[in-house]
Amino acid sequence: MAKLLLKLQRYFRRKPVRFFTLLALYLAAGSLVFLHSGFSGEPTVAGSPRSPAAAEGPGLPYLGVMQLSRGFKVAATIPAGGRRHGPWFRNTSKEPSDRGKSRDNSGPRSRALRGRSGREKEEDRARYIGCYEDNTRQRTLRGMSFFDYKKMTVFRCQDNCAERGYLYAGLEFGAECYCGHKIQASNASESECNMECKGERSNTCGGINRLSIYRLELAQESARRYGSAIFRGCFRRPENVSIALPASQLMLNMSVDKCVDFCTEKEFPLAALAGTTCRCGFPSTLFPLHEREDEQLCAHKCAAEEFESCGSADFLLVYQTQVQDNRCMDRRFLPSRAKQLVALASFPGAGNTWARHLIELATGFYTGSYYFDGSLYNKGFKGERDHWRSGRTICIKTHESGQKEIESFDSAILLIRNPYKALMAEFNRKYGGHIGFAAHAHWKGKEWPEFVANYAPWWATHTLDWLRYGKKVLVVHFEDLKRDLFVQLQRMVALLGVTACEDRLLCVEGQKDGNFKRSGLRKLEYDPYTPEMRKAIGGYIRTVDAALKLRNLSGVPEDYYPR
Repeated sequence: MAKLLLKLQRYFRRKPVRFFTLLALYLAAGSLVFLHSGFSGEPTVAGSPRSPAAAEGPGLPYLGVMQLSRGFKVAATIPAGGRRHGPWFRNTSKEPSDRGKSRDNSGPRSRALRGRSGREKEEDRARYIGCYEDNTRQRTLRGMSFFDYKKMTVFRCQDNCAERGYLYAGLEFGAECYCGHKIQASNASESECNMECKGERSNTCGGINRLSIYRLELAQESARRYGSAIFRGCFRRPENVSIALPASQLMLNMSVDKCVDFCTEKEFPLAALAGTTCRCGFPSTLFPLHEREDEQLCAHKCAAEEFESCGSADFLLVYQTQVQDNRCMDRRFLPSRAKQLVALASFPGAGNTWARHLIELATGFYTGSYYFDGSLYNKGFKGERDHWRSGRTICIKTHESGQKEIESFDSAILLIRNPYKALMAEFNRKYGGHIGFAAHAHWKGKEWPEFVANYAPWWATHTLDWLRYGKKVLVVHFEDLKRDLFVQLQRMVALLGVTACEDRLLCVEGQKDGNFKRSGLRKLEYDPYTPEMRKAIGGYIRTVDAALKLRNLSGVPEDYYPR
């Protein structure tokens, strides 16, 4: 036996290729035997039921795991297009099975039809009406839009559009949602809407420049009629009213609803009530909506609604409709590499993401980041993936405060926010996400005191470091940006070296909130700051205030203290 093994060893040393070939064949044969045993029978567990109906008892999770780990036969019997779940989630109804039918579900059209038929059965709230063409310059649905390149679903898009009072919801490129009151494009072939939704692979979410459009059926009229308009105020009639507000209609039975619906149908973001005349238009240099008048000047009763005001010929009552102003929605990377690196610097929680949103709308260029946040990229901040030194973005988000990091930038916009608000915002982000909230247990537990002890000193040193080491620093207070967005945004855009027309900045004012504003519904019912915390933070505020004034800058806003 030993001589035989020795001969084989010498043989394979002379011909190693044959040795490896035989080894590969042996492994392949073993794999086939294993697979055959998996398909040919289910695993047997002592005391376990064999039938699917019986497999729904109390001992299910363990049995389910066993069947999924070895039970190829179970997986193979699930009907095509069904959900891939364990037998403990099987439908127990006595509907006939489709197992015997052979269908090709691999093509995009089959997937679209399969997803659509399921939605039509499950959701009476919306009706699919077809695949439509779209254009980045002239949108088919011109209302609100939002993107989510990770979790977009048909229901989420429909729900957001219905909540804002739109008639139609459209999905494109698997991750983009568009809302509108009118479809302004031609039909496309169903096969061109062939991209799966990022958040649910079983449904179709349009295609490249193609929209899967749904008409929203339920509760739509009440949403449009009572929940869609935002009151902007009472304003004096502009001089060139026919140019400033180009669309108009005489309405003897005037009401807020009728005027808002008329301007919405005409695809204008502003509805202005002037007695018995309804006027529509955009915010512009002729009608900027910056100088509000006393509302009593517009307090003239509507003909159709006794308890509503409809303005007059000289003083207009203005509402913002749900039509999105698209004059500032186009964004792209810089056409050539930037010569200077501009930082958008802030302490965490000071509104950096909101400022990026405003800058992108105002300039038309993407902003970058010193970090990478996948959730922000999925929400439409395309510059998030670029390296911060790529030179393709208009400015770079950063929370860094070291000398080396600061000196790597040629100039900076330094965004400062009230530390009491900034600390709470960052604590919410840390434990609840960009627009979420920390749980009550986090505020009452040890997390909050530890967080304040570590982050409050950083709020001060962050500003002091940028004032000390920054080469060309423009200080912008978050509170001033909220209070006077137009003027502060002009200052920021000027530092970035971009010429932004006033009409574009006025458009930004109408879209200022974006998708990164926390709801005010979950505000804390108590002050989380202890007297010791307030004493320490008060000292940091005074230090920053003195440093700003030392550089001939305005100090911190008055509402920072006392608290």
